[in-house]
Amino acid sequence: MKFNFQNNIALAIVAFTVQVSVAQKRDGNIGSEEVTVTKSYSPTISDANKIKEIPSLEDDGNAKKETIKYSIFSFPVASTFAPLKGKAEGVDKTEQAHLYDNYATLGIGNFGTINAELFVNKELNNNDYVGGMFRHLSSQGGIKNTPFDTDYYDTAIDLTYGANYDNMSMNLDLGYKNQSYNWYGLPQDFGSSLSDADRNNVINTIDPQHGYNTFSLGSRFSFKEGFLNQASLKYSHFSDNYGSSENRFIAQPTIEFEVKEELVKTKLIVDYVGGTFENDYNKTNTEAIQYGYTNIGVQPSFIMLKDDWTLDLGAGLFYSIDGENSRGTLFVYPQVTASLNVVGDLMIFYAGAEGSLEQNSYEQFVDGNPFLSPTIGDRNAANFIKPTDKQFDIYAGLKGKLANNVSYNIKASYLNEKNKALYKSSDYNELITNESYAYGNAFQVVYDNVKTLSFTGNVKANFTENIAFGLTGTFNSFKNSFEQEAWNLPTVKVESNLDVNITPKWFVGAQVFYVGERMDNLQNVTSSATELGSYFDVNAHLGYKHSDRLTGFLKSNNITNNGYQKWLNYPVQGFQIVLGANYKFDF
Repeated sequence: MKFNFQNNIALAIVAFTVQVSVAQKRDGNIGSEEVTVTKSYSPTISDANKIKEIPSLEDDGNAKKETIKYSIFSFPVASTFAPLKGKAEGVDKTEQAHLYDNYATLGIGNFGTINAELFVNKELNNNDYVGGMFRHLSSQGGIKNTPFDTDYYDTAIDLTYGANYDNMSMNLDLGYKNQSYNWYGLPQDFGSSLSDADRNNVINTIDPQHGYNTFSLGSRFSFKEGFLNQASLKYSHFSDNYGSSENRFIAQPTIEFEVKEELVKTKLIVDYVGGTFENDYNKTNTEAIQYGYTNIGVQPSFIMLKDDWTLDLGAGLFYSIDGENSRGTLFVYPQVTASLNVVGDLMIFYAGAEGSLEQNSYEQFVDGNPFLSPTIGDRNAANFIKPTDKQFDIYAGLKGKLANNVSYNIKASYLNEKNKALYKSSDYNELITNESYAYGNAFQVVYDNVKTLSFTGNVKANFTENIAFGLTGTFNSFKNSFEQEAWNLPTVKVESNLDVNITPKWFVGAQVFYVGERMDNLQNVTSSATELGSYFDVNAHLGYKHSDRLTGFLKSNNITNNGYQKWLNYPVQGFQIVLGANYKFDF
């Protein structure tokens, strides 16, 4: 039987219309009624019903579920599997290099150069040991364009006794050093106003050789318990072959203790220096010239650690006693440092403001310049030995790592120093009666108030385990108060080094130094500032490890054969080469 789809739709519409008509009354008017609203509806929280998270069920079919118990019927199954015993995987261990207690080094080169070192160490028992160090460096000179010998030697021997215990360690040190140099740096135009015969007579009367002797005795103590953390004592006696002598004594104990888990440290300093010079530069004195200073200092500091900050708040209080003039002076210095880990160890910001009273001595001046005149002015002269008032050194910088194997450090500083010691050429004349150091071939020390603006950068990189590189540069700007220039202070210094392990046996390295222009002043009839040119010094070395005991080396210095002047009228040796070996051993 077939139905028409359109007819079905029509029938459905008719049926719906009939149903609606029956549900309504024929009279569509349902009437009207007035409703009065007395208050608008204001719902409250209580009117709202919270729907339960687990609604109650009223279905009859919501019966309690039956508990069904499961059980497993197990029975043994025979197996022929037999596991093998486990074996730990072996780890290849690198054989640790043996550390020898002693070594000896000897090198011989051109210009009659001899470089020797010997270090020995012996354990007496589990706690005590003794050691010794011998060092010698000498050369026969070979510097051209000077009428004098240019040889030198530097020999030192140091002995030590040490002890390490659970709560403390100590060292007792004894040392002796002997040095010899020549004042070979005559001015280029020396004797130009004299006849050749007179000039030769003057030169023949000059004995440029001079020497120094140093005797030292010291001790160091370190404590693991108690408020006295460490202490050091040192006495030294320094003299030359012109009758000058100097004594120095330094005591430096350090006290540490905690206050509310913060570390408080106090450094105590007693520094005495005193000596005698037989003559002033012109030999006009009637008695020996004496000097003596005692500096007593207290440097407390309070270290605070908080999150990424480290703050060291301190100050320095010094009292300096001028023994010859019977007067004392009080100095107060800031000693504040801070650091912030900006990005972990990748970038660390640091800053500080520090000052101190620096003791000067004849021995220190000779270490800086061995061609110093063995004389001094009277106690009121400008070149009298006295301390340097390092009023403040304000600095800030960034340090960290550019990568795991590359570190950096950049720093800017402003330093203000009063009575800063400067090396300057001594005035001279050409009289045949002069001392051997009074012909413009020696240096004096003058003092000035110097302000230094400095920028320093340093990069160190270990490209691989076998290649290491370093670069350091310093740029200075000086402003002084009395002298015409900041004598012999370079404005630029650059240093670079490269070390490469070619194979486990062979290694090479190189060092390059650059020092910028410096100024000096040499006065005879007239006085004028003289510029010392900048210079490069290129050095290299090659080594071969024959065994863990024996290593051979070849060193070359001043490869460019540049006879630059480190000091005015003092050219250095040209190309130098040294061949030698190092041997390690145990007793």
